[in-house]
Amino acid sequence: MAAPARTLPIGIQTNGIKHTHADPMPDVDTRFRMVRDAGVFDYVDKTPDPDQIDDFARASEKYGIPVRCGGWFYALGQDEALLVGNLETARRLGSTIHNVQVKALRADGRPVTDAEVADFYAFAYEQGMTRGVEPCFEIHVNMWSEDFRRVETVARLVEARGLPYRMTLDHSHVIFKIDNPDEQDVSGIREDVEAGRLVLDPYQPGHVCGTWIEAGWVRHCHARAAVPNNPRNTAATGPDGRPGRGIQYPFADPGSGVYHADWDAARLEPWKQVVRQLMRHHAGDPDARLGQISTEFIPNLDYGEGCRYSLFDQSIACAEWLRATWAELSAAP
Repeated sequence: MAAPARTLPIGIQTNGIKHTHADPMPDVDTRFRMVRDAGVFDYVDKTPDPDQIDDFARASEKYGIPVRCGGWFYALGQDEALLVGNLETARRLGSTIHNVQVKALRADGRPVTDAEVADFYAFAYEQGMTRGVEPCFEIHVNMWSEDFRRVETVARLVEARGLPYRMTLDHSHVIFKIDNPDEQDVSGIREDVEAGRLVLDPYQPGHVCGTWIEAGWVRHCHARAAVPNNPRNTAATGPDGRPGRGIQYPFADPGSGVYHADWDAARLEPWKQVVRQLMRHHAGDPDARLGQISTEFIPNLDYGEGCRYSLFDQSIACAEWLRATWAELSAAP
């Protein structure tokens, strides 16, 4: 008998359920209705603030849209109780995944070590499993994992304890650093990239995203498009007067004069290539652990702040491509 086809739910991070940056964020009920009416999403991705938990629960039941996962960011030495509270929120909402960002600096300002990240992972795993929620540690700028070389080290430390390592792959944070020496310098990887010891290009053997995928560590994925040497977000500036770092690129043609740089669909191919590799792995390996993919076109400074294109429409276009690509690859021999 043929094995049953594997499923791959596609969802949306709720901060992206709005149109332009200038538009007010719709209320919770409206966002769930927009998701249902779009007809391309299986769930929403969010850890709501405490005063919105009941609103999320009501809207989820009303529209038949589960809150399948959520996430937050944590400073070690300060936010351990916050993690436990967020895991409890996930349990209350029926989420199965909690996306974890660990800040590069501890609460006391000291850089977090690999051993400390592994310790925090073990703590998160124990607390999560008692609630039926798997923690997944994310690849993300401004976090310990922005130095991509550290990820495998931490994963091996975790596995040495007899625990499975689960991660969230947001490969936009890798793709935008390709051909971008200034951004490579931020995380100290430029020398290794130039020497070929760290490979970012997904078309090259041994590229770092492929290493994580083939190791079976990817449990959750965020789909926000980015391109090599992604244009900085000159539509917005931070407190230091500098534009956003630029980790978001429209997935579909935003229209003439809407995006702050020239738009070229061909530039998205490296980002798409990682998704294809992840999907092939999930479809072909019975032990693959990918649970879902959340689109995440968001209005924050380094992403879409100041944008005049529709964040929600970009997520819809991306979700449609994800569904079509999964249907094609999962049906292949």
